[in-house]
Amino acid sequence: MQWRGRRQSDNIEDQRGAGGSSLGGRGIRIPIGGGRGGGIGIGGLIFIVIVCFMLGINPLTLLSGGDIGMDGGSSGTRQQAEPRSAQNDEMTAFVRTVLAETEDTWNGIFQRAGQTYEEPTMVLFSGGVRSACGSASSATGPFYCPNDRKVYLDTGFFRQLSGQYGASGDFAEAYVIAHEVGHHVQNLTGVLPKFNQMRGSMSEVDANRMSVRVELQADCFAGVWGKSTQQRGILEAGDLEEALNAAQQIGDDTLQKRSQGYVVPDAFNHGTSAQRVTWFRKGFVSGDIKACDTFAPRYDQL
Repeated sequence: MQWRGRRQSDNIEDQRGAGGSSLGGRGIRIPIGGGRGGGIGIGGLIFIVIVCFMLGINPLTLLSGGDIGMDGGSSGTRQQAEPRSAQNDEMTAFVRTVLAETEDTWNGIFQRAGQTYEEPTMVLFSGGVRSACGSASSATGPFYCPNDRKVYLDTGFFRQLSGQYGASGDFAEAYVIAHEVGHHVQNLTGVLPKFNQMRGSMSEVDANRMSVRVELQADCFAGVWGKSTQQRGILEAGDLEEALNAAQQIGDDTLQKRSQGYVVPDAFNHGTSAQRVTWFRKGFVSGDIKACDTFAPRYDQL
């Protein structure tokens, strides 16, 4: 991925070294574990976006209420500041550049639709962080909080993505960022808060199934962004394969097999490896968000 020398986003908050207690928020996150009893993460909130779209409800009206957010409170246990190494500077430049590329893509798409894209902020942290959706540790993985419209990322996750899950490469890392920004797009289109409101009256199985649809749409939106980068001449040979491999490695079935040796389909909330690859590819091939309607197909046809 030819990212060096390109525009870098200013929508960054670098909180690395300022940890927060892990209280378990309700942000939308990339899954990094395959346990049976995991809660609804990125898929859960994204699911709201789709449900709201189908019901004609603006989920943004729900953001000011409910039990998603937490008050400010104390910042929790502080962690030792992460040294400013050349590696950290390189990673910061990479993240800023990828975020800028998502801004260019979604500003263009929204403008063509006669709308204004409200750019999200990305918060870089190490160890732990406090968001408007609660506090989280690095173990949570990257996540999006619709309450403050921020993407949260501990860049150490990229080492885990490569070393533990076998998904290496800069475009694999960019895919993770683009997926979280995809949740922000879903929030702007009015879906995430509605899902969070509705899931209390749904069974766990039904909520997980809707969560899968939300997550797969974020994957498809990441693919749309990928197509935009290709059209701008940024992609290099092998980049697409890196993203598809990352989608493959973090599918629910693959994670569950790796962690417990068997799969529990009713516990899926992000989609199987095959589904995640399929929907990223759909977005990439089409370059059109209209191709990302994960709610139209029957669940067993996703």
